[in-house]
This record gives sequence, structure tokens and C-alpha cells, in this order.
Amino acid sequence: MTTFNSVELVKDPRGFATLWLNRPEKNNAFNAEMIRELILALDAVQEDKTLRFLVLRGRGKHFSAGADLAWMQQAAGLDYNANLNDARELAELMYNLYYLKIPTLAVVQGAAFGGAVGLVSCCDMAIGAEDALFSLSEVRIGLAPAVISPFVVQALGERAAKRYALTAERFDGQRARELGLLAECYSAIELDSEAESWITNLLLNSPQAMQASKDLLREVGPGALSPALRRYTENAIARIRVSAEGQEGLNAFLNKRTPAWQESH
Repeated sequence: MTTFNSVELVKDPRGFATLWLNRPEKNNAFNAEMIRELILALDAVQEDKTLRFLVLRGRGKHFSAGADLAWMQQAAGLDYNANLNDARELAELMYNLYYLKIPTLAVVQGAAFGGAVGLVSCCDMAIGAEDALFSLSEVRIGLAPAVISPFVVQALGERAAKRYALTAERFDGQRARELGLLAECYSAIELDSEAESWITNLLLNSPQAMQASKDLLREVGPGALSPALRRYTENAIARIRVSAEGQEGLNAFLNKRTPAWQESH
């Protein structure tokens, strides 16, 4: 896969990829280069039809400490239009991650501050260490969590998002699980093995069905009933039942055998 300076995209032969934030000497802090490389890496993932899902991780002690200080210092000297271009680049990253066609799983250790909370919020699922620390820290330095805010509100809920965006309080992995930002949290020493358990479980599932379910749940949204949504869900199940993987899964289940996508790994 493509070689980058600040991120690493690793394809596992079992059929998924891990996208690593790879500036451990800077606690994986964002700068313009990392944001651009993350966008390019997600483009490569989107184009790879063999991938079942994506795991997002950070090398070293921390998932990501947020924005790089040198980058912020440089941004402070830019005019409005240049800052707007920076914001658009960050928004492209967040939206591309959120709308990635395959499922995404974030694995969080150490600090996840500022924009890193946005990355976690954009993933479909996230797990982390009990002692991980999260913070929407922007107001402490006179800024706002603007670009990431729609995704944070979806992950935390409006009330909790207001609290943590306005107070910049730090909260740990256990609190993140209570809020719904993390699906589960584990001791730091168990995090890698538990991440592997999540990966093993995801590999049991039909790749096509996971993508279809992700599309379906995005369309369903908060679940407000409407005639249009009813028709969408009716068509969704009819389409997948007659698809190749749908037929394979049903036949495997009825004949008590392993489906082809499990045999392949």
C-alpha cells in the first residue's frame, strides 16, 4: 500500500486494513501533512474492494493529542481565507471517515484530545482503555470544536456534548463508555487482545451485509417513521436476500455449513 510520512496503512491478509496515526514522537498530533495523508489513505481504502472493514489506531502512548502546537502557531498567523481552507481540509477528513463504505473501528489508548475526539466520533464503533483520557479542549485555547461538532453530538448526545465542549473537562474511558463514545473499555494491558477479539468477530460477518447494514442505518437515522423509510427498508431486505452473499449465507445456514467469507480467512 502507499507509503506515508505521518500515517501508516497496513493491509491484513485476512481482509481488513489498519490505519495508524504514526507520529508517536509528537503524540500523534495533527498537522496539515497528517490530515492530507489521512484523506489519501481513506481514499485508498474506499477504492479497495477487498477490504471488509477498517481499524483506526495510534502508534505509541497516545491515540492523538489533538492539534500540533507548531501547526496551530502557524495557523494563528494566517488570514481568514487560509484558515477557511485548513478547516475545509479537516472537514473533508471527518466526512470521508464518517461516510466510508465499510465499517470502522477506533481503538483508543492514552490521550484523545480535540480533533481526535472527532475522529473517534466519526467511526462506527470504538473501544478504548479504561485510563484513556478524552477532552474537547478547544475552549481552553480560545477556539471551538467547530468542524467535529456534528459528529461529536451524534456520538455523545447534545446535552453531554454541550457540557464537555463548554467545560473542556477531561473524562476517562469508563465515562466515555457511559456516554456512548466507546462501546466498551478494557484495562490498558488487555486492549490489544480485546481489539483482536473485535476483529475476529467482525471477520465472521458477510462483508456485503455489513456494508448494506451501514447504509441502512445511516438512512434510518434516529428512526422516525415515514412511508419513504418503510419502502427503503422493504427494498433493502429484498435486495440483500437475492444478492450472492445473501444467498450464500442463507444456504450455509440451512445446510449447517460455514459460509464462504468465513472460509477465506
